[in-house]
Amino acid sequence: MNAKKNTLKNYEFVLTRFENYFGNIELTSITSDNILPFLTKISEGSKQSTKKLRFSLVSAFFNFIKTSYDLNLQNPCDSPALKKIFKDQRPIHWKILEKDVVDEIIFRTENPRNRLMLELMARGGMRVGEVLKLTPNDVEDRKITGSLGDRGPSQVLFRLKRVLSRDCEISCHFCEHGASASQGTNPQSSSLCGISLNHAASSSGSRQG
Repeated sequence: MNAKKNTLKNYEFVLTRFENYFGNIELTSITSDNILPFLTKISEGSKQSTKKLRFSLVSAFFNFIKTSYDLNLQNPCDSPALKKIFKDQRPIHWKILEKDVVDEIIFRTENPRNRLMLELMARGGMRVGEVLKLTPNDVEDRKITGSLGDRGPSQVLFRLKRVLSRDCEISCHFCEHGASASQGTNPQSSSLCGISLNHAASSSGSRQG
C-alpha cells in the first residue's frame, strides 16, 4: 500500500472507532443521521480542519466499499447538510513580507545565531526545525547541504555569497568546537550552537552576483 504513515494512522483512528460505534450494523443501513452523531463524538473539541479530515476519511471508506463490493451502496456522507457542517473554513491568507522588509529584519538582528537562522530560512526556504537540525557535516565550504525532512532527498540548501546589503559581508563557518558544541548546552540551541559568524565590513560596498 502506497500511503503515508500519517494517513494510515488517521484511517486507523477513524475506522477503529467506526467499528466500535456501529458494531455489527449493516453498512447499507447506515444513514447520514447516524453518521452525524458519530463524527460529532470522535471530533469533539477538534479543529474544523480535523473534523473535515475525519469526515473525508469516512466518506472515502464508503466509496471504497461501494466501488469494490457493492455498487448499489449509498454513501451516507453524500449529504449536503453533512458537507456543509464539515466543510473547510475559509483559507487563511498570510501576509507576505517584502524582500526589503526581510532584509531590514535580518540586518537589525544583532545576535549572530539568530541572524544566521533568519538568513537560512529567508534565503534557503528552510523551516526553523530544519535549521536547528543542521550539523557540521552539513557544511562544505560555502554550501549547506541536507534534506528538508519530508520535502525531498538531500540537496544543496544554501549557497552563501553576499547575503546582506548595507555593505556587510557575512561568512558562515563551523567553529573548531562545533562538532561537540551541542554537548552541555541548551537543547533548544541544537546543532546550530556550533555555528559562528564572521562579520567583515566591506570597504568597497560592491555586491557579489
